[in-house]
Amino acid sequence: MTLSSLPLSYCTNVHPARTVAEVVSGLSEHAAEARQRLNFPVAAGLWLSAAVTKELISDRASLELLAQTLWQHDLCCFTLNTFPFGDFHSDRVKEQVYLPDWTDARRMTYTEECATILAQLLPEGGEGSLSTVPLGGRMNPQSPDFRAVCFSNLIRMARYLKHLHETTGRLIRLGLEPEPLCELSNTRRDSIPVFRGLFAQAEALGCEDVVRNYIGLCFDVCHQAVEFEDVTASIGLFRQEGIRINKVHITNAVEILRPSENPEGIEALKAYAEPRYLHQTFARFADGTTKSRLDLSLEDLTRQPADEFLKAEAWRVHFHVPIYATALGPLRTTRFDLEAALKAVALLDYAPHLEVETYTWPVMPGSSDSTKSSGAGSLSERIADELQSAADLLAECSES
Repeated sequence: MTLSSLPLSYCTNVHPARTVAEVVSGLSEHAAEARQRLNFPVAAGLWLSAAVTKELISDRASLELLAQTLWQHDLCCFTLNTFPFGDFHSDRVKEQVYLPDWTDARRMTYTEECATILAQLLPEGGEGSLSTVPLGGRMNPQSPDFRAVCFSNLIRMARYLKHLHETTGRLIRLGLEPEPLCELSNTRRDSIPVFRGLFAQAEALGCEDVVRNYIGLCFDVCHQAVEFEDVTASIGLFRQEGIRINKVHITNAVEILRPSENPEGIEALKAYAEPRYLHQTFARFADGTTKSRLDLSLEDLTRQPADEFLKAEAWRVHFHVPIYATALGPLRTTRFDLEAALKAVALLDYAPHLEVETYTWPVMPGSSDSTKSSGAGSLSERIADELQSAADLLAECSES
């Protein structure tokens, strides 16, 4: 059984961080308190927007302040979330989170800068990871040569990471993060063909080994569970294909059973149809087929008479909810898929980085502000509760 021996990480994209000062404030106010509540080491999986990376690259003192803040609060950092490029806490993020995509030079430059920063935060000989967009979102405009251009940029990125490794001694890998209705979405239908295409283009250039070593996957359990995938089988398929899982997001999605016959569940689900983030929704039918809608909408929830989508056996919604919850009132969660995924990860012959990524606390139903949610408890208390739940679950997976 193999699970990462590095400290459990939590992703700081839950905190607004438009400047280095705001990043430092989020660590000092929330990460530090969460760490104090736990009796095991904790890592901060930093989210650094493009504006913040520019500030860190141009001002050595800012980077030293960030590193010092981590050290002062007994936090380390070995992984960055380089998925959101801009303001992840604006009033409306939705499909903009996939922009710029991997055809855009800005995405390439931003990811290189993040890798450079992480190399300076890692200890000598350390290994790090970056998670990034799944090439792009299908709902956004794409050129006819979209994939070929993406592959060219990813090959360049792999070469940059190899150069960084050779010059700094820090090994940093990139993980494309599949997400529903993006270029990498369903494991068998989308993600594996994309990687086959990437590896084929790299082979033609004589650098397939480099690309396979430095470019892999960030497996977000919520995202795959939303599509009703067998997450154990999905991880097995990536293993068979030689696609390295560099990072795992320990996450949980929302599920409602028989929505057309579940008025309490529908009423509860209405609160999750919020305007900031995209909440892709999948319906599964009695014959095992699925259909999808780009976002959770009040119109879909209140349609009369009920349409086919509403008459499905179950819906799953891309809304990251607490990983310690198996139910949210009349709604269920995909916690059991999370348990299955981590058991499958433990069987790999290497150890992906592990990170809790529940960024939705500020928009969680019942939330009155960015520090309260669904009852009582500060944001740092919620983060600590999630990390403790994840640690307990990882211990169970190690023993099974």
